[in-house]
Amino acid sequence: MKIKIINQYGKINIEYRKIVKEIENIVLHQYKNFHPLTIILVSLDEIHQMNLTYRHLDYPTDVLSFEEHEEDYLGEIFICMDKVKEQALLYEHSEEREFAFLVCHGILHLLGYDHMTKEDEKEMFTEQEKILNQTQYKRS
Repeated sequence: MKIKIINQYGKINIEYRKIVKEIENIVLHQYKNFHPLTIILVSLDEIHQMNLTYRHLDYPTDVLSFEEHEEDYLGEIFICMDKVKEQALLYEHSEEREFAFLVCHGILHLLGYDHMTKEDEKEMFTEQEKILNQTQYKRS
């Protein structure tokens, strides 16, 4: 397995390991530079503090990606499980779909994608949908 998962959140009511494994299998076949990474599942308070510390933004976010500059390690992705629940309700889809979206989004950031310009955003979100459409977590 190329993706290690650390649950710092506690009880999670979705099969998050299964979702990560499914996305990992797709990404492994599409990207030659896909190296091991770690996904850490955290609370709203924890991601809020991280966003403040590392991005100087005083609010909680849904996902943070930290690229590593090691040859055979992509980095770490922090996913806020409270935001998964909140955004699933907001966007009227399942928590599984929201979690899969954030996993995919975080991985793409580590692979060099970004959404700072309209062109970059279009490219990244097109790639996200291409990956998610190969899973059961595609947009309904």
